Amino acid sequence: MTHVPEDDRPERFTTARLVLRRLTPDDVDAMITIHADPDMVRFRPEGVSSPDESRQMFTSWLDHWAEFGFGYWAIELARTGELIGFGGLQLSYSDDGPYLNVFYRLFSRHWGRGFAPEMVAAALGWGRRTFPDLPMMIITPTLNVPAQRVAIKLGFTEVRRAWFQGTLCCFFRHPDE
Repeated sequence: MTHVPEDDRPERFTTARLVLRRLTPDDVDAMITIHADPDMVRFRPEGVSSPDESRQMFTSWLDHWAEFGFGYWAIELARTGELIGFGGLQLSYSDDGPYLNVFYRLFSRHWGRGFAPEMVAAALGWGRRTFPDLPMMIITPTLNVPAQRVAIKLGFTEVRRAWFQGTLCCFFRHPDE
């Protein structure tokens, strides 16, 4: 895996309602808040995170950007600039080889408004153009029915169920185009 060329880095995208922008160190407080709320992480295998754990995770996201030239974005409402969550693509590895992990976590007050599928669709478009040979996966606990609906809505197919991070999960793969 090589660095994404400077002119193709997904530093900032806009969709109909969202701005997807590269993370900055100033976003860490929102990360801490979102991962400290039991409702917002109820399907997360690890559950809530301490502030230190959230900072470590956030630092790993920044490191991914530095190493590969892409990663998870801060998601803002285009109309107001309000930060509503995080999501995007990161390079991950499994026994089957490298893949792009599709992730999102939104503040609960923004659930059910179509923001997750809108962000994921933008991420898929960029990922397919930039890494046409890498599979794109959504891995979600079997209990996370809303995330499964998003995956299916966007054309992902469930390819297996297996234990992941101590939780039985559905593995969805986006079809190669």
